[in-house]
Amino acid sequence: MPIVPDMPDVPDVPQEPMPSAASQPAPEAPRAPQAPQKKSAGRDLGAAIGVGVGLGVVIIASLFIVKAVFVGVIAVAVVVGLWELTSRLQERKGIKAPLVPLAVGGAAMVVAGYVRGPEGAWVAVALTALAVLVWRMTEPPEGYLKDVTAGVFAAFYVPFLATFVAMMLTADDGPRRVLTFLLLTVVSDTGAYAIGWRFGKHKLAPRISPGKTREGLVGAVTFAMAAGALCMEFLIDGGTWWQGLLIGLAVAVSATLGDLGESMIKRDLGIKDMGTLLPGHGGIMDRLDSLLPTAPVVWLLLVVFVGSG
Repeated sequence: MPIVPDMPDVPDVPQEPMPSAASQPAPEAPRAPQAPQKKSAGRDLGAAIGVGVGLGVVIIASLFIVKAVFVGVIAVAVVVGLWELTSRLQERKGIKAPLVPLAVGGAAMVVAGYVRGPEGAWVAVALTALAVLVWRMTEPPEGYLKDVTAGVFAAFYVPFLATFVAMMLTADDGPRRVLTFLLLTVVSDTGAYAIGWRFGKHKLAPRISPGKTREGLVGAVTFAMAAGALCMEFLIDGGTWWQGLLIGLAVAVSATLGDLGESMIKRDLGIKDMGTLLPGHGGIMDRLDSLLPTAPVVWLLLVVFVGSG
């Protein structure tokens, strides 16, 4: 046997290879501090302002030059709004609300409200609902109930509520009543946006409209009440500032509910906007959302406070 010399007792410890310089991770460079992100309005603000100013010029010009022209502006807005609403219902839910009787009946409602007042508007609503029921009978019965239900809903939601704007116009100071209605709604929306964007922390209805905050609602109420006091004092015959405070409060509430109501519809349909007709705003219905439910509120309060004129 070969003789192996004795080796000193050394414990069996696995030896790890020395890491090479290439395998060592390079030290991380210090990261630059990130600048805080600014809140975004979510839309093209320049386009929104331009379109808003253009619409304002058209509305004010038609309102104070010839009343009948403004009634035509309301009717056109109603027809376009109905087209947007029925198109989205068909695209997203397969609901075919009959557009032709809705458009004809909607325009007739606005004219009837202006010419014959509330009685004329109610008759036009009833005839429009009947026309929707009959028109849909020309197609197969499958889906009849949901189609006519959506049609009657659309008739009340868009043209019937818009008819109250036309009825405001019939008073002696009608253009100033309509201007008050428009100003208060716009001021309410602006106050909600400005205060909510700057100070909003507590969500108002997160599952319906995550962008709305309680602070924004406070801003809407504050701005609308201040504008209401000024409008009733200086624009409306026989109006007083305290009546304007109450109207402003009511407008802020109704405009907010109207905005939330349309947001609920759009969430159900899975869309962001009802249309793309107005750059920076969406569609006509996206501008009418707070105006439509506010119209009967302002009309009624003005009739209670200063009469039908």
